[in-house]
Amino acid sequence: MITHPEKVLFPPEDGAAAITKGELAAYYEAIAPVMVPHIRARPVTMERYPAGIDKKGFIQKDVSKGFPAWLERVEVPKKDGTVHHPIVTDTRSLLWIVNQNTITPHVWSARAPHLYYPDICVFDLDPSVDDPAMLREAAIGLRDFLDTLGLPSWVKTSGSKGFHIVVPLDGKAKTGEVAVFAHQVGAMLVKLAPDHLTQEFSKSDRGRRILVDTGRNNYSATWAAPYAVRAKPGAPVSAPCTWDEVEKGEVGPRAFTLTTMAARIAEVGDLWADMRKRGRSLRRAIQKLQAMKAR
Repeated sequence: MITHPEKVLFPPEDGAAAITKGELAAYYEAIAPVMVPHIRARPVTMERYPAGIDKKGFIQKDVSKGFPAWLERVEVPKKDGTVHHPIVTDTRSLLWIVNQNTITPHVWSARAPHLYYPDICVFDLDPSVDDPAMLREAAIGLRDFLDTLGLPSWVKTSGSKGFHIVVPLDGKAKTGEVAVFAHQVGAMLVKLAPDHLTQEFSKSDRGRRILVDTGRNNYSATWAAPYAVRAKPGAPVSAPCTWDEVEKGEVGPRAFTLTTMAARIAEVGDLWADMRKRGRSLRRAIQKLQAMKAR
């Protein structure tokens, strides 16, 4: 049961109607059949906005009390103790998270119980300026570079400023190996296009360049779940898209919204449906990358 469904989480803006908690929950309930398989068993971090997105929200990782007995959790060690992350297993658990006024569930790149063995590698392209052509070129360049390493990639809008590019893995490489590999790929890309790309995390050091953020691959780091609504005006959704759509400039980072996703799914279905079956080993890709660096 969703409490206070009438609560406004997205105030009306630029002629768009307000979006209530009940409408947000209805979206997640409808999208659950395609969303849950991508986030099942991944530790969840909840981005909560009890008073709506125009008020300060907060991040919650630990669920140690106030949860139903049926909700699955995973105990994750940390420096000074443990964190009990909630786990989404079905529509009911997804809606429980939403009922906590969670707008965006953020998830790990690994699944329980194999928390030290990611099944995806994530690249987050984070632009400093609004330059669709430069962002598109960066995304395609990353895809093509990964292809040379024998790693097919999948893309989704971030629902914010950039794109998320994901490589499905076979789950045999440890977190540290995946993180180092991703960072080295980012470094190679920056070397190839230093005027457009950077690994400088500080915004003041980026200039107009796009950050190739590979930190999503570190242990306990998270990324916006596929099909997650973002806490931004208009309720944009971080949704899978095709490389053809990216190449043609038909989609941008906020191309899809809570109100348009039903039609989108009816038209194209889950574009990531087969991704989990395509997991690749990093071993050969690492060897190819090392050979490139040695040249």
